[in-house]
Amino acid sequence: MTIRIDLDIIQQWIKPCSRVLDLGCGDGALLKLLKQQKQVEGYGLEIDPDKITACIANGVNVLETDLDQGLTQFADKSFDTVVMTQALQAMRYPHLVLDEMLRVGQECVVTFPNFGNWRARFYLLTHGRMPVTKQLTYQWYDTPNIHFCTVNDFEALCTEKHIRVLHREFVASHQPDQQIKGIWPNLFSETAIYHLSK
Repeated sequence: MTIRIDLDIIQQWIKPCSRVLDLGCGDGALLKLLKQQKQVEGYGLEIDPDKITACIANGVNVLETDLDQGLTQFADKSFDTVVMTQALQAMRYPHLVLDEMLRVGQECVVTFPNFGNWRARFYLLTHGRMPVTKQLTYQWYDTPNIHFCTVNDFEALCTEKHIRVLHREFVASHQPDQQIKGIWPNLFSETAIYHLSK
C-alpha cells in the first residue's frame, strides 16, 4: 500500500498503543494505518458525509463534527496526539483550532500547504493569477483554503503562542527543491509538517 509521504512521516511520531484524534480525517487512511502499524486507539472527526462513509468502510471510528465549532466534547489532555492533515488552512480560525488541539492532546501534529513556495510565487508573478498546482488544485473561487499560510507565518504563530516545536519536516516533490528544502523551507517546501506541544 502506497501512502502519502506526510502521512508516513506523521506515523513515525505517533507512539504505539496511544490515543489519537484525527481532525478532518477524510477517508480515515491515516487512522487505518496507525491502527495497523501502531495499534493506536483512534477517532476521527469529519464533516463531509461521503468521507464519513469511507471512514466507516475503512473500519475507522468517526464522528460528524464541524471543527470550527471547537472541541468542547473532549476533556483536557484526553488524547496523546491530535492530528490535522491539510486542513488547518481551511479553518475559519486556525489559531483557535490549534489552541484546542493542544488543550485536548498532549501533543499535536499539523500539516499544511506552504503558500510561500517559489513555484507558487513564480506562477503568481508570471500569470498574475492565483496558482493552481498539484498541491493547490482549486481555483481561487472554489478553494476550501481560506487562510494562506507560509512556513514563516506558522513559525511566527508558534513563537507568539509559546508553542514548542518538537519536530518539523518539509516535503517537496521536485528537484532541486528536495535537496534544499531543509535550508530554505519557506521557499522550497510544498508541504510543512509540524509536531507540537505546549
